[in-house]
Amino acid sequence: MGGCLAALLAACSAHRPPPPSTDIDEAVVRNDTRILASDEYEGRRPGTAGEEKTLSLLTAQFKKLGLKPGNGDSYVQRVPMVEITAGKDARLSISGGTAVQSLRYATDMVVWTQREVPAVSLVQSELVFLGYGIVAPEFQWNDYAGIDVRGKTVLVLMGDPGFGAKDPALLKRKSLSYYGRWAYKVGEAARQGAAAVLLIHDAAPLGHGWNVVVNTWTGPQLELASTDGHAGRTRLEGWLTGEAGRSLFTAAGLDYEGSIHAAARPGFKAMSMGLKVDGEIENTIRRFDSGNVIALLPGGERKHEYVVYCAHWDGLGRDVNGAVIGGAEDNAIGVAGLVALAQSFSRTRPRPDRSIVFIAFTGEESGLLGSRYYVEHPVFPLEQTSGAINLDRLHIGGRTRDVMVLGAGNSELEESVRGAALLQGRDVHPDNRPELGRFYESDQLSFALHGVPALYVKGGIDDEGRGPQWGETQLDDYLAHRYRQAGDKYSDDWDVRGAVQDLELYRAVGERLADTRRFPRWFPNSEFSGSRAHPLPAD
Repeated sequence: MGGCLAALLAACSAHRPPPPSTDIDEAVVRNDTRILASDEYEGRRPGTAGEEKTLSLLTAQFKKLGLKPGNGDSYVQRVPMVEITAGKDARLSISGGTAVQSLRYATDMVVWTQREVPAVSLVQSELVFLGYGIVAPEFQWNDYAGIDVRGKTVLVLMGDPGFGAKDPALLKRKSLSYYGRWAYKVGEAARQGAAAVLLIHDAAPLGHGWNVVVNTWTGPQLELASTDGHAGRTRLEGWLTGEAGRSLFTAAGLDYEGSIHAAARPGFKAMSMGLKVDGEIENTIRRFDSGNVIALLPGGERKHEYVVYCAHWDGLGRDVNGAVIGGAEDNAIGVAGLVALAQSFSRTRPRPDRSIVFIAFTGEESGLLGSRYYVEHPVFPLEQTSGAINLDRLHIGGRTRDVMVLGAGNSELEESVRGAALLQGRDVHPDNRPELGRFYESDQLSFALHGVPALYVKGGIDDEGRGPQWGETQLDDYLAHRYRQAGDKYSDDWDVRGAVQDLELYRAVGERLADTRRFPRWFPNSEFSGSRAHPLPAD
């Protein structure tokens, strides 16, 4: 009898299916990317039917994996937004000097306002060249020193003086700093009381052409809803083409090259250009709630401490010609990777000590709106959040021999990256395009500004089969032809082995973060190393 029972138990054991694999599922990465980037999702713009479909898909995916709702009994954190659409008849003209210039909308300039008002206007506002428009006390740099810009229009260069002067001694050398971001420059102009701010487009520090500006800043513009209607913003914000910006110096009788050279040197003094700005914008205003999708995998021993994985689900919708900007690389594949990581962790036994939070943010393309809202209204306490790992634009191509840390030199999370990369046989190095300042353009920045160590890592450029030159060429081609353009589409012939390799690395880093007792620390020289209670000012 005992022998029969033993044989029966052995037979049952032999037919018991193995536990599900925790490997990253390439099929999930491909399928979710294909769906999210399809025309059916209309470019995933917040406040559209594309958002509704995206939130429904992600909620269903997380629920199917057995993850708990992250926001009480809901998977969605509502994010109140306002949409302000400037009419295409927006006007901007410059008078004084040699002639009156009427700048053409979308051809010479793009202007808008973030104030929730039916119309705004500028009348004979004095134009002041502010160089890079930076106030950085830690670098002894203040472009606003000695001038009162209240009621005036400031003209500002993009990027940093270090890049402009090619001088490693200035600010962060040739790497774009926090101060080089368009959002910082617009925000600083408002803090200084300017009536308007105009940014001169330059593809060198920005990494993209004028067509990206048109696709991004024409049509509806999004901002977090506010109780004061954003009265603290400048009346008018905008971009000028490089040619249009140069023409203003010619009209003022100023040497353009000499002026921008002077702006990149210590001791630069802002200069009135002797020109006046007139402008007018009529707006259509809509308020609505968008959504962050949040799912929770409860941890074990330290389940009230958290590791965050995040990716932004939103896209730009359509371009100026009405074509869908599918956002396959930016960032359907990042969201698909988030789901694949959630699947992997949901199958892990035993569960990690810390809880794992998966967040798909809204509004990243409009200024990190979803992540900004989350850190200001955290569902899980930031002081109990050990770190955040952001997925934005996963690597399309084969496996690589290297890993890039964007914003290198900030926190001990990078040590975990080196360990995980070593096990994969990969080298770790800083961003190969530091002048683009990519760390400051994605959602991990919101966590870093609020004291949470945050990581933004990408597969490198040294493709195992085709080498580093191939990788550089692919990045150049993406920035020129697909970034924020209708060409960013999914294709079944994509090689996603590199994306899977990176997801395996992200998983290893997050697993270590979840099971290590001590929270990672900022490196002493990091710009984010201050107290969690004293973050850098938001835009």
